[in-house]
Amino acid sequence: MNSEIKKLYRMLEAQGFKGRVVTIQRLKDLQEEIEGCHNQGLFDETVYREGLSFFSFRPPDDLPTVASLIVVAVPRPQTKVSFTWKGKERSLVLPPTYMGAIEVSKRIKGLLAEWLAPHGFRVAPGRLPRKLLTVRSGLAAYGRNNISYIPGMGSFYQPIVFFSDLPCHRDTWQEPLVMDRCQDCLICLKKCPTGAITPERFLLRAEKCLVFHNERSPDHPFPEWIDPSWHNCLVGCMLCQRHCPENKPFLNWFEGNEAFSHLETALLLNGATADQLPDVTRRKLERLGLLDFLLELLPRNLSVFFRSQ
Repeated sequence: MNSEIKKLYRMLEAQGFKGRVVTIQRLKDLQEEIEGCHNQGLFDETVYREGLSFFSFRPPDDLPTVASLIVVAVPRPQTKVSFTWKGKERSLVLPPTYMGAIEVSKRIKGLLAEWLAPHGFRVAPGRLPRKLLTVRSGLAAYGRNNISYIPGMGSFYQPIVFFSDLPCHRDTWQEPLVMDRCQDCLICLKKCPTGAITPERFLLRAEKCLVFHNERSPDHPFPEWIDPSWHNCLVGCMLCQRHCPENKPFLNWFEGNEAFSHLETALLLNGATADQLPDVTRRKLERLGLLDFLLELLPRNLSVFFRSQ
């Protein structure tokens, strides 16, 4: 590990973040692992097409001397979002990484760019398998639920990936590791209501995961086999993470509490577009990171909590 990388790690840790740098040769390993699982039929084809096919393993054209991959882990809290409907208020959870995810990514890019510039190096965002890179780089380990965990952060973090021309001759690349405590623990498997976590194989059956279904485009209604009572978040799912012992120190970490009135809730349930919403409502959704592609999901996702009232 060269001295610049050691200094980079110290800078990130001083900011409360953690990072790893691996040589660009690992890009091929990432691609082969994803494509290998696909070719073996380990990914449901719909899950692969909608959730994994957007990866790009080609270095950016504006960084011709790319030499490394940088992954940065940023601790992220949950967010409470309150909705009033028919005289009753209900608080829903937005899991870590949703609120302000784009802004956090831009902040880290700016931080890295500012730090690397005096050393003569640059960064460019990458559309790579972030969870896999985080584990392979030695920064994280998998849980039985296929979610990655970092000591001191649990699963409450956002991984952000960049290409860079920062040289890296030695790295901490490793085989995928599973946390030691998972060996004799089946809590996440037992708490997953859909059967997405199974004892038959390690890889998550993502086609059964609530996250997959409530992040799909709105022209895909929830399958009939999904019990409405299983839904527990505005977007995503926190059941396996809430019950994981590794996350115990972070379960009560919430920041932000946006509240939507009856009128605002009605607009969202009825599928109002961004330009049909009051300015104050748009600003709330923007702060939550829901104004762009997630806005169109809200009528379907909210309906499981409010339509029956």
